[in-house]
Amino acid sequence: MVRPDDGLAHPLAVLNHGSPRNIADRSTMSPYRLWSQAATFARRGWVAVVAMRRGYGNSQGEWAESYRSCSEPDYVTAGRAGASDIAAVARYMSGQSYVSKGKWISVGHSAGAFATVALTSDAPRDLAAAIAFAPARGSTAPDTVCGEKQLVAAFAQYGKTSRVPLLWVAAENDHFFGPRLVPLLTNAFASAGGNLTFVKTPAFGEDGHQLFTTASGISIWSPIIDRFLVANNLMLRDHPIDLALPNVATPSGLGGNGRETFKTYLESGPNKAFAVSRDSRFGWATGRRSVEEARQAAMDYCTSGTSAKCRIVNVNNRPVQ
Repeated sequence: MVRPDDGLAHPLAVLNHGSPRNIADRSTMSPYRLWSQAATFARRGWVAVVAMRRGYGNSQGEWAESYRSCSEPDYVTAGRAGASDIAAVARYMSGQSYVSKGKWISVGHSAGAFATVALTSDAPRDLAAAIAFAPARGSTAPDTVCGEKQLVAAFAQYGKTSRVPLLWVAAENDHFFGPRLVPLLTNAFASAGGNLTFVKTPAFGEDGHQLFTTASGISIWSPIIDRFLVANNLMLRDHPIDLALPNVATPSGLGGNGRETFKTYLESGPNKAFAVSRDSRFGWATGRRSVEEARQAAMDYCTSGTSAKCRIVNVNNRPVQ
């Protein structure tokens, strides 16, 4: 959870993660992976909370979002299972003294965005709006999706009863749910009655599916959400809360790219570590489940493909001697 440090109650924003293609990766997930994204909403006056749905990370319970077989996927039921977890988070958070009563929003990426769309089809009380980055399910490989017909039908089913304002953001080089498929999905949802605002962004990195989850994408999508919030009378502040970088010296020996990367590292959330070598190689990791995992990942990135000898120089914004 990230929230304004002013002692006041603020509206709730629930941020919802995606689902990895590799089943084994579900257990390695951490809510800290969306720390920067949560901070972006907190800076705008929201109590931003990231919760792992059932079957992800350290969350208890069996995985609830299976769409069964790839040949005959049941996307409607899978999306509603995720939506029920989002609603449960909102019910719990609404009872906290620092959360103001009334309006709240759901923000999701990929499978979490699909669950957010499903949530709008049976909207809980006071759900004021929803934001979905690349919503869908069923990606098994780049540009390959199980049961496109069933996926389109699921969005049409949700659209029949969805009336909450929904912002849908997709990059033109998304390789999970690409530019050929997205118009089919958005048209199915909107034609059935869904209250949709769709924004396509230019290509982002090697796979635009990571636009929301990569720190460098925030400067691209934050103006988009600002316009949507203004249009729906949900802008809480005239200007985002300023955040000062920690007063931590940049490790010596880094080149220009390394120094810029270290700045991004400082802006990221825990658990994180930064490693460097004598020949200016570096590796870093953030959002891990523990400091130990972050240290190991940073070392692996630093030494990958070389015989370089690296050492950890920073953990959670604290220099390591």
